[in-house]
Amino acid sequence: MQAEPLLSLAVAVAGQRAVQDVVDSIVRGMAAQPGVALARIWLILPGDICDTCLRKEECADHTRCLQLVASAGAPQAASVEDWSSLQGQFRRIPLGHRKVGEIGLTGRPILIRDDAAGSEWIGEPEWARSEGIRAFAGYPLTARGKVLGVLAVFSREALSEQDFAWLKIFADLAAVELLNARAFEKLERSEDQLRESATKYQSLVDLSPIAILLLKSDGQILSANPAGLSLMGCTLADLSQMSIRDTYSSDDLASGQRPLEQVAGSIFRFERPFYRKDGTRLEVEVLLSPMFEGGRQAVIHDISERKRAQEVLQGHAQQLQQVIDLAPIHMFIWERDASMSYGNRSSLEYFGPIPLMPPNDFLDLVTHAEDVEKLKSGIKEAMSRGESFQMEARMRRFDGQYRWFLYQLVPLRDQKEKIVRWCGVRTDIQDRKQAQERDQRENLALREEIERVSMFESIVGTSPALQAVLARVAKVARSDATVLITGETGTGKELIARAIHKRSPRADRAFVSVNCTAIPRDLIASELFGHEKGAFTGALQRRMGRFELAEGGSIFLDEIGELPPETQIALLRVLQEREFQRVGSNLSIRADVRVIAATHRDLPAAIAAGTFRSDLFYRINVFPIELPPLRDRPEDIRLLVEYFIDRYASKAGKTIRKIDKKSLDRLQAYPWPGNIRELQNVVERSVILCEDEYFSVDESWFSAERSPSRPLPYEMDAQEKEFIESALAECKGRISGPSGAAAKLGMPPSTLDSKIKALKINKRRFQNT
Repeated sequence: MQAEPLLSLAVAVAGQRAVQDVVDSIVRGMAAQPGVALARIWLILPGDICDTCLRKEECADHTRCLQLVASAGAPQAASVEDWSSLQGQFRRIPLGHRKVGEIGLTGRPILIRDDAAGSEWIGEPEWARSEGIRAFAGYPLTARGKVLGVLAVFSREALSEQDFAWLKIFADLAAVELLNARAFEKLERSEDQLRESATKYQSLVDLSPIAILLLKSDGQILSANPAGLSLMGCTLADLSQMSIRDTYSSDDLASGQRPLEQVAGSIFRFERPFYRKDGTRLEVEVLLSPMFEGGRQAVIHDISERKRAQEVLQGHAQQLQQVIDLAPIHMFIWERDASMSYGNRSSLEYFGPIPLMPPNDFLDLVTHAEDVEKLKSGIKEAMSRGESFQMEARMRRFDGQYRWFLYQLVPLRDQKEKIVRWCGVRTDIQDRKQAQERDQRENLALREEIERVSMFESIVGTSPALQAVLARVAKVARSDATVLITGETGTGKELIARAIHKRSPRADRAFVSVNCTAIPRDLIASELFGHEKGAFTGALQRRMGRFELAEGGSIFLDEIGELPPETQIALLRVLQEREFQRVGSNLSIRADVRVIAATHRDLPAAIAAGTFRSDLFYRINVFPIELPPLRDRPEDIRLLVEYFIDRYASKAGKTIRKIDKKSLDRLQAYPWPGNIRELQNVVERSVILCEDEYFSVDESWFSAERSPSRPLPYEMDAQEKEFIESALAECKGRISGPSGAAAKLGMPPSTLDSKIKALKINKRRFQNT
């Protein structure tokens, strides 16, 4: 069910003044809703056919029951049922019997979201299956605390809680209109009695400035008061020869049409052209009511001038209303006392069906909690001073989403400069704010990246193995070739990727880094290529992917070997055709992005195992660079240790002047399976524990019997796990960002993620501490 059609239906129902017209309009409008098969209304009325009722034996109260008063729907093509019929086995339902009777008795709604045929509430499951009925929603028509009846909807589509909520709102509005129609019918009956007694006061009628005519059922004019004679332009003697037909033109009565005054009915109000005896045309309003057996009274108002003025004003008003309603901004009017008097279509469609309420209550309901007090106080101060006001604030849409608006309020003054109203405008600035926030996020991300990789402000080392790598970087950087960087975890693959980017013609554009192992498999495509609004659950708005953010620059795909097969296909298309599509879109987007990939996995083995595409491998392996492990460049360890000591000592406010020789020997002899990242962590831990100017490493962290292929000793793992868990606890499970555990531990978030997985740490348990 959709909100807008329901609201439109509520407006249409509001124009009905007869109970039967109200219920017929409701069921026909509900049956026209997408997915709705059948809509029905039962009203609680006095028992009328108790002797012949099919439910007589089941009914405990023969004084009243639920009577079917309106039905509309479209059965399956093969069905011969007439769903508009008010007969059949459900034309009367005892209160408390079955689902409809239960709703009528208790006033509690019933919702079957799906699988209606399997619900205990459905009395005819075979009928539900044959008609494809999946869901049922029944709601009491309640007004002034009294249940008037039941509105029931049978749907061929599953119903959600939101659908049920809209039905509740509509049912409450429908109940009020039903009560109003009953009141109007009662009023019409009272007016009949008043008109009957009015004949006793003929003298007052004669003095009335309003034309009053008494008519026979055939339209013959029996009498007219002086105002009536004046209106018709005739004398009393002329009346005996006159009929109400004489006040119509021949065109109005073409094809045997009867005058409206001769149409059967009780009170009948209408407007029509009226022709005087001399042929002059007037516009009149006629109120027709029965006066005596076979006779009627017609009260006629000359509304010619009013009509002309209304037509002019209505034309201007319609044009102005169309302009205002089509405006893509919210426009509203407050009276001088700040009561709400008008809101344009854009405003009403944005906030949905909110009842009229004082502006302060309205602002409390729809304004973001962080903005509401500032907005209210600003408006109050501006109104007290009689000044204009504006402020940016977040306003809640009917679906619960907040958007940024520029809220403006301007006083409207009369010729004496006295404030008579306040005109308000809300301009949607969500896109501008998002752009600002995106810039802020990108700046923050840049600062985080700078902080995260600041340990690699320069590539430390003079070993031949490292220098050979740097020589290859220098050669490939100036080209636009795709690069595949391989090497063990912690060897600095991202550092090399950044070095390639900084030395390339793309250096002044973005460098976007993506850790393919840190993103859930079902979100990796959205993360890389973006998504459209509604592409999947939770996609509340369009989002740019990493490839769009890297446009004109470089994208670094770390651990590319972890990409799922479907994402490998999309990436292959980017490399081959230089274009991609957002998730949920069939529109292709050109991509001017250099791809630098990295992995610690054996991709040829992955190809043989069927987990990595061979064609993608050949596309990314244009220029391979293999980084040597730290154990192959022992001559660089002293330089790296000095670099890290300087970094972490400055950060901790300590001064370290000497390195213990035995510790340095241990560091150079250790095989470093975690490579530079592991060395960094060991140095940082040692600096934290260092209490003087002498740097040393705890001997227990290393094992003399350790071989290069064995993992870290248990003791070192335990200490490292303790450090990481402590940082996660302090940061409440957050890893990235300035306040994340990675920054606290002085390591890249991708490194910390890898260690968390390796040490089997459950990071989620720290998120609620």
